[in-house]
Amino acid sequence: MTEKEEKTAPDEELSPVEPVAEVTVSPEEVPPVEEMGDGVDLRERVRELETLAGDLKAEAARAKADLFNYRQRMERDRVRMRQMALEDLVVRLLPVMDNLDRALAAGEDVSARDLRSGVSMVQRQFLQVLADIGVVPIETVGLPFDPARHEAVALCPADEGGEDCVVCEIQKGYCLEERVIRPAQVQVGRKS
Repeated sequence: MTEKEEKTAPDEELSPVEPVAEVTVSPEEVPPVEEMGDGVDLRERVRELETLAGDLKAEAARAKADLFNYRQRMERDRVRMRQMALEDLVVRLLPVMDNLDRALAAGEDVSARDLRSGVSMVQRQFLQVLADIGVVPIETVGLPFDPARHEAVALCPADEGGEDCVVCEIQKGYCLEERVIRPAQVQVGRKS
């Protein structure tokens, strides 16, 4: 490639660089064409490059604005999706609340056995709603203690084979699609 061809190589071969302060060259600062040699009109080339620089700055400003708008839109969408998920959960839980209200309203007119049976049905309904959204209770009693799923709050003497096994569940734990959202509080058996 000759020296002249190197000077006039396409701009696309250049690697992107950080933006720098705008540089303008007045026509007085450019030496006359006669001094340049090879018949290259540098004034015309400077005008072309200034035009190109202006176009690139405008394109960069548009890209920056597009990125800002995209981020804003994604944040709005995230908030809207969260709100819709919460609304769906509340709609699923409202029938459970209605049944609890009915059980409380009928409390004095029914026997303790019937009240217990009704509350048990409401509990099953509530657990079904939780299961429908992916929340399941953590199994505990009789299983080996798992610190990722269980929280040991007490130790007790273990019978044969019960070393480091859960003996009693104090508070249920729950997983949401295999992720523990609340560990089960348990009593663990230890040999003396």
